[in-house]
Amino acid sequence: MIAADLSLDYLPVLPDDKSPGIGCVGAGFIMSDCQLVAYRNAGFNPVAITSRIREVSESVAKRHSIGKVYDSCQEMFADPEVTVADIAVPPDQQLEVIRQAVKHPNIKAILAQKPMGMNYAEALEIVRLCEDAGVMLGVNQNMRYDQSVRACKDLLNKGILGKPVLATIDMRAIPHWTAWQSDMGWLTLRVMSIHHLDTFRYWLGDPRRVYCSVTQDPRTISKFPHEDGIAMYILEYENGMRASAWDDVWTGPVKPGVAQDIGINWRVEGLDGLAKGTIGWPSYPEHVPSTLIYTSTHTPGGWHQPEWTEAWFPDAFAGPMAQLLVALERNTGPEISGRDNLKTMALVDACYLSAREHRAVEIEEILRS
Repeated sequence: MIAADLSLDYLPVLPDDKSPGIGCVGAGFIMSDCQLVAYRNAGFNPVAITSRIREVSESVAKRHSIGKVYDSCQEMFADPEVTVADIAVPPDQQLEVIRQAVKHPNIKAILAQKPMGMNYAEALEIVRLCEDAGVMLGVNQNMRYDQSVRACKDLLNKGILGKPVLATIDMRAIPHWTAWQSDMGWLTLRVMSIHHLDTFRYWLGDPRRVYCSVTQDPRTISKFPHEDGIAMYILEYENGMRASAWDDVWTGPVKPGVAQDIGINWRVEGLDGLAKGTIGWPSYPEHVPSTLIYTSTHTPGGWHQPEWTEAWFPDAFAGPMAQLLVALERNTGPEISGRDNLKTMALVDACYLSAREHRAVEIEEILRS
């Protein structure tokens, strides 16, 4: 019998040293409304910022008390006070920005945005650039720090659910698509599903193969040409586990006079128990914490429902930077390293290949390509 400790580890480990100077590349919504808010709340030290439009950089710098604004990332990377580069740019720009960052010896660590490039091949080039330069690379897979996702991982780590059997994520929500996506030719798998695919890896480990089916989102196709609006996929594990997700970004007409049914639900079933929860993100900007409820043969008493006040947006965004700063402080690998995230990128690429060829794709097909 496992000890019935009902307290769950759902918060990121923070570094003792929060002083490393963070240089921010990008001043859009994720940086200004999520990352920098979470960094200030956690006591981190953003010291400089740059973006395509100086006026926007200056506005964000003023809002978050950032002392330096640069016209280019090259100028900012040369600032000796900047030792950590936080890169929040569209994926087609990320490789070149990182190529510039690793040229500067003062840059000791980089937090890359997800997706880490346009595809697995670009992500691999980014990883090799950082490894060759001796620069630590972490990836901003921030759903791993959603409080319910992290609490579920703790249940799995403690054996409270027993051996996992099945995990599912059911998303019926409309993402806030942004203008940079208009030229990509793709939509949901690399931008939204990548969160769920990475979460399955976080919970269960690496699958052997995936089968994916996609169709266009009627609401978005006229704005952003794409092949993957609505996406459904099944992950197969060597030991018999299965995971699946329904990423429905349509969710009905969602017009005046039509009822809405929007939300994200997840569920993990094991031999000894099950956990299920909701993700609060679709209610943003309303502050809605994600939830978790679980039951187990190891914790008699029916359902247990821990509660917290933190929410994914913006609180969880402290986690990816925290794990990078902890790794820098302890000289260890980041919890979400670039090298590990290659497997998430490969899984995403495998989904695209599966959808195009209407077959199950083994992840090794991508990793060895």
